[in-house]
Amino acid sequence: MFGMLYMFISLAIVCDEFFVPALGVITDRLEISDDVAGATFMAAGGSAPELFTSVIGVFVSHSNVGIGTIVGSAVFNILFVIGMCAIFSREILNLTWWPLFRDVSFYIIGLIMLIIFFLDNYISYFESIGLLSCYISYVTFMKFN
Repeated sequence: MFGMLYMFISLAIVCDEFFVPALGVITDRLEISDDVAGATFMAAGGSAPELFTSVIGVFVSHSNVGIGTIVGSAVFNILFVIGMCAIFSREILNLTWWPLFRDVSFYIIGLIMLIIFFLDNYISYFESIGLLSCYISYVTFMKFN
């Protein structure tokens, strides 16, 4: 139990001291808004552990942990992280409908693609390119949004 607590404290220190300042420099140099930075760089950085867990699970241990790790992480991020941020926020969070609609639309498209591609229990090269293209279109949309 204490090992997990130390892990969370260590993760908080690393993110606070290194990850967030590095993202600040990147977004300033690329002249990216906070909204776009949060939806792209912060999301990619936050999902890096799932990426590496999936890669190790698929290519090293040859298990099917990959999809469960990624989908479970997405559910955790949507439900737990947003709920905890709202509970511990020091100010009222004023949200508009557009960012939610935008991100949910891309998320639904991504999930539909994933469901269709998994119907035969196999992701082909072209299907993986399609998923990557969907993400690239999301990032491009965010840049010019």
